[in-house]
Amino acid sequence: MEKKGRIQKLDFIDYPTAAKSLSLKEKVGQFFMPAAFINDSEEEILKLQDLISKHHIGGLCFFHSRASAATNYEGKKEVVYNEDSYRVLKNLIERYQQVAKYPLLISIDAEWGLAMRVENTPQYPYAITLGAIDNHDEAITEVGKNIANDCKQAGIHWNFTPVADINSNPENPVIGYRSFGSDKHNVANKAIALAKGLQSVGILNSAKHFPGHGDTATDSHLGLPLINKSKDELLDNELYPFKHLIQNGIDSIMVGHLAVPSLAGGSMEPSSISEKIIKGVLREEMGFQGVVVSDALNMHAVSKMFSDKGDLEWAAFDAGNDILCFAEHVVEGIDNILQNAQDEQIELSFARIWKLKEKAFNSKIDNLSPVLIDPTDLNLELAKHSITLHKGSPKDINSFAMNGFAGIEITNRNDNSFFRDIKKELEFDYFSTAEFNTELIREKVSEMQNVLIALYPPMVKPQNNFGISEEYLMLLKEMIETKNVVLYLFGNPYALRDFDYQNTSAVVLVYQEFRAFQKVAVEHFFGRLIANGKLPVVL
Repeated sequence: MEKKGRIQKLDFIDYPTAAKSLSLKEKVGQFFMPAAFINDSEEEILKLQDLISKHHIGGLCFFHSRASAATNYEGKKEVVYNEDSYRVLKNLIERYQQVAKYPLLISIDAEWGLAMRVENTPQYPYAITLGAIDNHDEAITEVGKNIANDCKQAGIHWNFTPVADINSNPENPVIGYRSFGSDKHNVANKAIALAKGLQSVGILNSAKHFPGHGDTATDSHLGLPLINKSKDELLDNELYPFKHLIQNGIDSIMVGHLAVPSLAGGSMEPSSISEKIIKGVLREEMGFQGVVVSDALNMHAVSKMFSDKGDLEWAAFDAGNDILCFAEHVVEGIDNILQNAQDEQIELSFARIWKLKEKAFNSKIDNLSPVLIDPTDLNLELAKHSITLHKGSPKDINSFAMNGFAGIEITNRNDNSFFRDIKKELEFDYFSTAEFNTELIREKVSEMQNVLIALYPPMVKPQNNFGISEEYLMLLKEMIETKNVVLYLFGNPYALRDFDYQNTSAVVLVYQEFRAFQKVAVEHFFGRLIANGKLPVVL
């Protein structure tokens, strides 16, 4: 119990005391937040412990594993499933805190819950689903509260969310479903609602990816995206959510790796190392006084630009970042900052960071759940608010249901419940691509005019038609062209761009394949629930 008490209390000195007692080198160490991996070797864990104890880094950002980190993931390294990741995460946090001279600020990307990084933990809908909710932003605040509670239970202080990017490019390979949509007002309102939920339970938040990663088809993990818009256009659109988040007290802002020449004096340098963008636009013009954190410095958009260890870390700090996330060359980075930075520059960043740490460690929240919160009830509520009738009318679906139909389930899984639950109330035959080949399905439905299609795209990202095979797309297109089709889409609505759906009688967007969402889809099919959601993006 002694270890647990140490981690829960984490005796934390106030800023005036810290400003006097930490050496300049220790203060610079606080700027660094290297990656920690939940599923790591003992050798690597010991290396990180050594880094913490010798160089007094300020915090850690947790990822699932080295193979799952985005720059590696695209290389198709195998990601090993570990059903015990949550327990391992908690133990590692305790272990790392034990060797830290000053308490570590623990962060994670938990945009839709710990499940983004940790197996067998609560998962909430993607932002694009929440973006479909109309006039119920209080439900999104509840999502923030629940996620914050789970972070608290794990020993995490800082959740790098909300995503404030306006996703205006359907081909965006990295934001897309992580954005609340393509409308600046909707994105701003939803981001504020989520951030307030996190703050209400004492978890720090961060708006990302400044100045806006939504209008690009390049993944900054792998290359440098170009946002070629005028400053006026950016101020009117991309920067709008960030402006309103600042006005509503966002704790921190994460700067993305994007070339935005109109904000950088014509330069193509990434925003994350652009003094004109961070100190000029964000701090001076937009008035942000909080902590600025870099997007992960291992990302190829910036990491490939610097050959000498520590140069990137210095460039990012000198441009105005306070926290250097996923810094890969901590020792060299500390040395470079000490050699090049003015003392005043160091003190300003240290003050912002330490005050943020004070806020995190001194927050006392009552009525916390002692365990991870079961997301089922809230997910059911979110499903009811978000389901969207994109084409057709309730009358069209009712008439369809009453006149007999066959079902086709386009999926790679055999555990979907939508058709099974419908069949409990209404007799019909259905055929799944997980069990039958497409030729046999064509034969089975040949005599039926009405076909109910449940489409479950395997992927949430747009690559390769969201993972829908050409064979399955051909079947889908043929059914729409030759039959009277009602389509329920359990996935990213951008998937509708991959086929012509105009000949369908109705299209219903369910957004997620969670059990709760499939249950709500059944209620909608039988006319017992009205679809009040609104498509959050432009197709």
